[in-house]
Amino acid sequence: MKKIDFYFDFASPNAYLSHKVMQKIKERYDVELNYIPVLLGGIFKATNNKPPMEQFFGVLNKNEYQGIEMERFVQRHDLNLFKMNPHFPVISLQIIRGAVAADMDGYLEDYIDKVLIHMWEEPKKMDDPEVIKSAFDESGFDSEKLMNQMQDPEVKAKLISNTEQAVERGVFGIPTFFIDDQIYFGKDTIWMIEEILES
Repeated sequence: MKKIDFYFDFASPNAYLSHKVMQKIKERYDVELNYIPVLLGGIFKATNNKPPMEQFFGVLNKNEYQGIEMERFVQRHDLNLFKMNPHFPVISLQIIRGAVAADMDGYLEDYIDKVLIHMWEEPKKMDDPEVIKSAFDESGFDSEKLMNQMQDPEVKAKLISNTEQAVERGVFGIPTFFIDDQIYFGKDTIWMIEEILES
């Protein structure tokens, strides 16, 4: 069985879009998806990278094209539940720590599925602790436990470690995938991954 490492953070709309398509690929092929929660802001800081809206600020037509390209991807993969979060950019530190906690407790993919709804389908201000707690309750999670885990030194250390190891491996943005030691960055490389799985 092929294993795909998926470096993931909720902060990126492209992570949502990629997650949805990769779940379809997981169903289609004999493949294991290994989600690795990382902090996108930490990756940007370590690699001197910037988010596209900042990176291309002042470049005539570039950010507008990014929007067109995203809409094409949404239509191609029938991801019509996607909505741009009106609070974007949302600081994902707390909810990605929650992902680390969920991973430790064995329900990471369920956590990702449900928290993504609150980020990119029924978008909320998911860096507000009260909003986060309410979203956890709505999703059927033990919100008290998760809110405490997000402040746990072990959880914090694991997120830092994941992020540092990602950068060491070559990650500079999200979403990033690895098959064996080969890196694939961005939702636009998913077709390459699918070709590999087909062969």
